[in-house]
Amino acid sequence: MSTIQHPSSKRDILQLLLKQGRATAQSLADALQISPQAIRRHLKDLEEDELIIHHATTGGTGRPQYTYQLSPKGRNHIPRMFHQGSTDSYGDFALSLMDTLADTIGTDQMGSILQKQWEKKAVEYRNHLGNGTLQERVANLVALRQLEGYMAEWYAVDPSSDHNSSSVHRSTGSQFIITEYNCAIHGIVESFPSVCSHELEMFAMALGCIVKRTHWLVHGEHRCGYLIQERERF
Repeated sequence: MSTIQHPSSKRDILQLLLKQGRATAQSLADALQISPQAIRRHLKDLEEDELIIHHATTGGTGRPQYTYQLSPKGRNHIPRMFHQGSTDSYGDFALSLMDTLADTIGTDQMGSILQKQWEKKAVEYRNHLGNGTLQERVANLVALRQLEGYMAEWYAVDPSSDHNSSSVHRSTGSQFIITEYNCAIHGIVESFPSVCSHELEMFAMALGCIVKRTHWLVHGEHRCGYLIQERERF
């Protein structure tokens, strides 16, 4: 199977669609500061590669406006943009192994194994995060997730702001948002949805704080979001 290669402009388009969910050709051109004509050529190529899809919306009597978003294949392609070489074989093997385990030992035992795996991963993260401030630990965790193939970022938030808003006020403080725009283990999550709940517990254990979910790819949103809060001290 051939590997899809894309120049930087197409990579930038895929990353913007990953972060924004949907966009028009004009908004992509404005964001990347290249001509709409060039954007449309790139979009045509990406559609031919089945990495994006478009939707037509009509308003008034004018021409329909097209909005673009990642296809499932395009979203799955994102981790390979950050890591050279195919990760498909490892992901397929892991999923096949988990399916075999579930068939052999049953779902209850499989749940126990997943719990132990995430506890082990949480300890591994915690050992890498250090004993700095919560902000430093959050930054270190995001850096680790990026190395694992996640398009992740973090920022501090005002405790009084609306954490479900896409435009959260940036400030210093003891609350933070971690956003992940892709799932590096999407194949496993599709077959074993409980992995996501274990992941939430893993973050809380690794950071030693309260973690709440604000957005979820599984629910059709274009990102996973986590609100990180210091535990109250009495």
